[in-house]
Amino acid sequence: MFSIYILTYNEELDIAACIESAQLSDDVIVVDSFSSDRTVEIAQRYPVRLVQHAFESHGRQRTWMLQEVPTKHEWVYILEADERMTPELFAECLQAMQSSEYIGYYAAERVMFMDRWIRRCTQYPRYQLRLFCKDKVWFSDYGHTEREECAGSTGFLQETYPHYTCGKGFSRWIDKHNRYSTDEAEETLRQLAEGSISWRDLFFGSTEVERRRALKNLSLRLPLRPLVRFVYMYFLLGGFLDGRAGFNWCVLQMFYEYLILLKVWELKNPSPPSNYLNPSTTSPNADAASLSSSSP
Repeated sequence: MFSIYILTYNEELDIAACIESAQLSDDVIVVDSFSSDRTVEIAQRYPVRLVQHAFESHGRQRTWMLQEVPTKHEWVYILEADERMTPELFAECLQAMQSSEYIGYYAAERVMFMDRWIRRCTQYPRYQLRLFCKDKVWFSDYGHTEREECAGSTGFLQETYPHYTCGKGFSRWIDKHNRYSTDEAEETLRQLAEGSISWRDLFFGSTEVERRRALKNLSLRLPLRPLVRFVYMYFLLGGFLDGRAGFNWCVLQMFYEYLILLKVWELKNPSPPSNYLNPSTTSPNADAASLSSSSP
């Protein structure tokens, strides 16, 4: 058996279905970042443990969770509130953790958008580290998200998990990605200054994870990134085969890239301080006084 962590912040629309899918485990822990909605109230209706910790970043939240929140089992699975555990995935996890070859496993997500699985334009299969031996993994920050550090070899699961992105509506998606774009802009500047493109990983990476990370580093350096991303996802990946949902998804991703570029520019060109201009030369009273003193 393995324990399941569920990370939450204002997830009242998703938390019930997420917890119910996780009930296959006998140890479910909800790690909440002090939600202001009914997330905690709903979670407490279920036989789960609930802990709260102020959110600092995705990487730090996960590392704190692994180090400070005890689990019943050595192996753990990380579940986001808008994701679901499936019986098929759960059964494969139980089997996979019996092997001594790997300390963790990646699972691929099935992005559910506008009531359908958009398989092509989401670069399926996109793998995330989900199942692992608790004391062998930690996380660091990367842009708006996190990257895992593993003290051992990792493998890949065949079963996938559904990810209900945009389940809370387009306004929530836009608000969330507006925040994400700020972190991505900062990471972009850091990568441009310190990072480099691994052409070997891009073309000959042994796993999808290595190839995707190399592609990410290349994309940061491309001109017209928003347009390039749309063309890549919609035409090269076959997003047009995902119908209307695929087109809308690709447009949203292009918009997201454009937000990142705007914020990169903003970071490079900070606004002048508020006292840059002399207030006395711009206030209506000052103008009136000037006119009064110059009149005959």
